[in-house]
Amino acid sequence: MGHTTANKQQLINRVRRIAGQVEAIERSLMEEADCSVTLQRVAAARGAINGLMDEIVEDHLREHVAKPGLTDEQRAAGAEELVAVIRRYNK
Repeated sequence: MGHTTANKQQLINRVRRIAGQVEAIERSLMEEADCSVTLQRVAAARGAINGLMDEIVEDHLREHVAKPGLTDEQRAAGAEELVAVIRRYNK
């Protein structure tokens, strides 16, 4: 997946922020924080993960489905990979 190397550091930074958000959720649970605080943190982490997923899906679509010069077989393979991931993600 060569297209992720172009913005690798940005993606890693996003993942690290998400890890921090998940750690904050854990702290909330350990400290028995108010449930509204914990819910807000879970919602924020979910939003961050969704944003990361959106970015990687967009890059995949542009690189493996819509990129000029791809063969029909390459486009079909890229589309099938994307369909499989979206189905798994939506379960």
